[in-house]
Amino acid sequence: MWAHEYTAETAVSPEAVWAVLRDLEQWPRWDTSMERVVPQGPFAVGTRVSMTPVGQDAIVSVIVAVTEPAYYADRTDFGPVTLEFSHTLTRRPDGGTRVTHRLEITGDGAADLGPQLGPEITADFPEAMAGLLACAAA
Repeated sequence: MWAHEYTAETAVSPEAVWAVLRDLEQWPRWDTSMERVVPQGPFAVGTRVSMTPVGQDAIVSVIVAVTEPAYYADRTDFGPVTLEFSHTLTRRPDGGTRVTHRLEITGDGAADLGPQLGPEITADFPEAMAGLLACAAA
């Protein structure tokens, strides 16, 4: 397994962050690595989501966890590995939110591909998180 986390905090409530996070079709507004995001059903476990990274072909993820307004995860099969992305929203004592974006790469190829793919995929986590929190604050 290969894993990476990026955490940021905001004075905005978890509900406000969640409202932006759950609006999948609007992700390209704040996640500049995404050209297009199209859910193929409701924001719920089992829904497939077509995601088109900028300059790449679309990939299909499946929502694997939704706990409003605290946790979202989706999973993408990518050759010999599985990519699981998650966002964990934790309410701070002052009412703000601590957000952790995590990527786990698992599967038979994780030991070899994780150290190669992981840093490439997670390089934009800080920028995407800043965009998410800015949209939530707006």
